[in-house]
Amino acid sequence: MPSLILTAATFCVLFAAVQITSIAIAIVRLRRKAPPHLGDYSPVSLVRPLCGIDNYAAETLLSTFELDYPRCEILFCVADTADPILPLVKDLIAAYPTVAARLLIGNDRVSANPKLNNVVKGWRAASHDWVVIADSNVLMPRDYIQRLFASWRADTGLVASPPIGSHPQGFWAEIECAFLNTYQARWQYIVDSFGKGFAQGKTMLWRRADLERAGGIEALGKEVAEDAAATKIVRNAGLKVRLVDRPLAQPLGRRNGSEVWNRQLRWARLRRASFFIYFLPEILSGGVLPMICAAILAHAFGWPILLFISAFALLWYGSEMALAAASGWHVSPLHPFYGLIRDLMLPALFVAALRGNDFIWRGNAMQVERMRPIRMAAPLRSRIQELAAVSRKRLRALRARAS
Repeated sequence: MPSLILTAATFCVLFAAVQITSIAIAIVRLRRKAPPHLGDYSPVSLVRPLCGIDNYAAETLLSTFELDYPRCEILFCVADTADPILPLVKDLIAAYPTVAARLLIGNDRVSANPKLNNVVKGWRAASHDWVVIADSNVLMPRDYIQRLFASWRADTGLVASPPIGSHPQGFWAEIECAFLNTYQARWQYIVDSFGKGFAQGKTMLWRRADLERAGGIEALGKEVAEDAAATKIVRNAGLKVRLVDRPLAQPLGRRNGSEVWNRQLRWARLRRASFFIYFLPEILSGGVLPMICAAILAHAFGWPILLFISAFALLWYGSEMALAAASGWHVSPLHPFYGLIRDLMLPALFVAALRGNDFIWRGNAMQVERMRPIRMAAPLRSRIQELAAVSRKRLRALRARAS
């Protein structure tokens, strides 16, 4: 029994120290002031691959046209001529005739990655030496491109940004915020603080020549995920992946449990496939194991178990709330509850990631090992049609407000 108590005490102290230290490092990193922009506006090609209708699609796509950057061409890429996003994009292009925006339709099959196949035509059509590839659900601030360039250094090969969940509606969207913000983004910025940053495909700023030297855009198909391939390409060139100082928002809207589970499982299986050694420690992450150790200690010393665990949980999740507040991210008063649900899901996600290769992307069931499509998830079609109607209504409201 004494050895069990000592082990529980050691784990409790160790995990709490790691939690608080990681929060402190992340706050310092995220509050670092970017150097002032010197006014050298290098021409940029902004490539946005689109597939289906996301929540807040009208707002995220509209933000592309309202960038405060004078030398930018915008290339929207759509693979399917029947994609429901097309009317929304065409309306925006028509509403902003002074913006250099084009719509490219077609599917260049250069890999088993459907997103990469959609991006290829945009990369090839890009006119400029600097190229930004940005997902459709990134909400771009007016200084979006300036933020990316502010993180570029002489030894940089790529600037990226993790998604920060915003505008959550409902229980499962709050769970997704707990995953994205105070868990995943936190650890990404800690790694970046030690010069080991890695790419995330939500936003990537490339110097065209760097990727061309590695074999061009097709080289991103050598890994199961294009951001994993991007990280390895940059590191193999002796350069670094850097993160923006202020990460970019992804409006979530309403989510359901299967959407959150499938997305987190997809990312977990992709991490396992691309960076297995870094994936393994994830089994020890989260607050569940530390709270079990806290319960063992409370029982051994005769302390009120519920009260002691509650105090430990308040310390654990309260520190995460402090990070969100300091960084200007969404934070709910119920975050300790949402964080606990997230941490209960983490071991199940870890085991599921080890046991299978399937994942869902944009309604397509895929396999990690070969990245091949299996089938289209049929129930997604009606949901896409609903979102398309909502997005058109939102766009009309936004345009009416602007005028």
